[in-house]
Amino acid sequence: ALLSYEQALKIQQQSLPSNHPDVASSYGNIGNVYSDMGDYSRALLSYEQALKIQQQSLPSNHPDVASSYGNI
Repeated sequence: ALLSYEQALKIQQQSLPSNHPDVASSYGNIGNVYSDMGDYSRALLSYEQALKIQQQSLPSNHPDVASSYGNI
């Protein structure tokens, strides 16, 4: 799963603006995989990157922003 999410992120980074919500979703998915693997420090980095992007591209009360805070 991790390789597929990383490949999706790579494609999105080439074709979408860096602050696009889909890029944030990919970081969140990668964070979920790391969390499931017990690698919480890497999961946290991914979740924080997702949140950073969401804060640039979504309203502060958007459910995806809340989800990222919950993941962190």
